[in-house]
Amino acid sequence: MSTVLDKSADAVSKGGSFLIEEHAPATIFTPEDFTDEHRMIGEMAEEFVANEVLPAEPELEKKNWKVLVELLRKGASLGLLSMDIPEEYGGLALDKVSSLIVSEKVAASASFATTHGAQAGIGTLPIVYFGTEEQKKKYLPRLGSAELPSAYALTESGSGSDALAAKTRAVLNEAGTHYILNGEKMWITNGGFADLFIVFAKIDGEHFSAFIVERAFPGVSTAPEEHKMGLQSSSTVAVRLDNAEVPVENLLGEIGKGAKIAFNILNIGRFKLGASVCGGAKYALRSAVAYAKDRKQFNVPIASFGLVQEKLGEIAVRTYAAESMVYRTAGMIDGLLATIDKSDPMAVLQSIEEYAIECSIVKVWNSEMIDYVVDEEVQIYGGNGYSKDYPAEKHYRDARINRIFEGTNEINRLIISSQLLKRAMKGTLPLMPAVQKLMGEVMAFPELEEESDEVLAAERKAVVNAKKIALMVSGVAVQKFRDALKDEQEVLALGSNIIMQVYAMECAVQRAVKLASSGSTDRASVAAEMARVFVNDSVPMVEAWAKSALAATVEGDELRTLLAALRRFTKYTPINTVALRRSIAARVIETERYPLS
Repeated sequence: MSTVLDKSADAVSKGGSFLIEEHAPATIFTPEDFTDEHRMIGEMAEEFVANEVLPAEPELEKKNWKVLVELLRKGASLGLLSMDIPEEYGGLALDKVSSLIVSEKVAASASFATTHGAQAGIGTLPIVYFGTEEQKKKYLPRLGSAELPSAYALTESGSGSDALAAKTRAVLNEAGTHYILNGEKMWITNGGFADLFIVFAKIDGEHFSAFIVERAFPGVSTAPEEHKMGLQSSSTVAVRLDNAEVPVENLLGEIGKGAKIAFNILNIGRFKLGASVCGGAKYALRSAVAYAKDRKQFNVPIASFGLVQEKLGEIAVRTYAAESMVYRTAGMIDGLLATIDKSDPMAVLQSIEEYAIECSIVKVWNSEMIDYVVDEEVQIYGGNGYSKDYPAEKHYRDARINRIFEGTNEINRLIISSQLLKRAMKGTLPLMPAVQKLMGEVMAFPELEEESDEVLAAERKAVVNAKKIALMVSGVAVQKFRDALKDEQEVLALGSNIIMQVYAMECAVQRAVKLASSGSTDRASVAAEMARVFVNDSVPMVEAWAKSALAATVEGDELRTLLAALRRFTKYTPINTVALRRSIAARVIETERYPLS
């Protein structure tokens, strides 16, 4: 098989290197690699939500935050809030896979998953990674136990995606003992009951910085609950700072270094959100298939109808790709963390930051996947899906925010392409040599390729070719626009679409190949079916995005030459996806759940 990619069996790889390297399937972490402890944690989290959270939702929808805080504390007693907190501060300090498993399992309640993520993630991790020793000792044990419910206060009404445009100001008082904060933060999850806020403000209107702000401090208050489309069982309010007095020792990190805190913590939030919506998709699939088996039309269950089976099969396929990406990314992060001193918070943070591209991919792709899933869930329910008396309506409303949370998908699309190109320009990722090598292949006469009898050979070849397309589109865009590429947002987004689909394709295929050698015949069979369907449908999508990007970048003979290369790289014989989706749906209908659960 002709390829411009370097082969490597090294499980510790650089972020973004999936575009230019091929890793042996055995080195890629998948859910099949979960330990007994991982499974136990997952079962515990799932049982907690089923037995404690879901029965309480009617009360939570009445905004009874005392009940919600009590649920957080019950979850904390099981360790569900302290996965990422070091042991010396009362935490469990578990691996990132464990943390993601919890994020996935609590997603049976989207509102509680949001509350949990704000408490255990963005409301705690800034102190884990940037707090002083005194701050960690004072706050982390109380955050891990939910004695102090917490929130993350970054967004303002006028600064949405442009967080650095915040207008909240901080000024040191004359005595030098307190910072005086003035401003208002919007859309603050957990804000209605939080006793601690991670707040971002500009010292003297210039130096973007972070502060640990307690509700009890003078001048801190919250507005009434927002009226939202979804997540009715979670709290979302504005936080008001009216000459709020914050002790100088509650400055978090260094003056003027707030952006480093904000963006690194959001990066972790994206990673966890990807796992959460993956869990949400699995629960939506359970709901849809149970209804489809129970609901009869023309005297037969609608689950027997081909077009309903097509939906169930496709939901399973997309969930499979999403799950494969989530845990491969977690495995890479844990692999890198295994090589460093984990007692050094900054080293841990840098290890996670290495995979910022993959975290953004997981966030964008998975949040768009869940929207497809809940839309089809409503469709399977038919008219009942539009009724509040059935769960599909709630799932539909709750899912929509995920494309806005943790940085909009538009912003994250720009991050994916720009981060790759930035690393390429710095030489930390040898992307440009790979592009140059590829362009030589584009101009050369195509080589004849031999048939392969490897497992999923056609799909593996399609992944390799999709990587070539991503490199070609990126290389041509850099060559044409150079420094002005940052202003070509549509081209960058098209490139990101290709890159995301490449990552999803490779994760899906490599997992199926790995399963094929595991001896687990049934799981390997369904994984192979889902991988084949996914790749079959991905190839024309990648081709369409590449055509749009190339046409927006070059023209004339150059465009015709590149389109000829594109046709070469998108050669793929279509398969019978109708039969494969029916087979996948049959497994879903039989088990009433995602087929690899």
